[in-house]
Amino acid sequence: MRQYMGTEEKILKKIVCNQCGRELKLENGIVQEGVFSGDARWGYFSERDGENHQFDLCETCYERLIRGFVIPVTVEEETELL
Repeated sequence: MRQYMGTEEKILKKIVCNQCGRELKLENGIVQEGVFSGDARWGYFSERDGENHQFDLCETCYERLIRGFVIPVTVEEETELL
């Protein structure tokens, strides 16, 4: 869950893990640790037609989630980090 301050410029004020409720570390509006941001836009043939779901997970909760996958996530190494 993200909270912003300001109406004109959206300045990131806080990120809280939707799973465990822990507040992630921010410095000057920049996240200082790993975070997974999910964004699902549900369409026809789902039970959530027209809904948009957004959430954030800390690294610990993300690891817990993917451990339950039958098919593992695809991992590719990045040579340049942003």
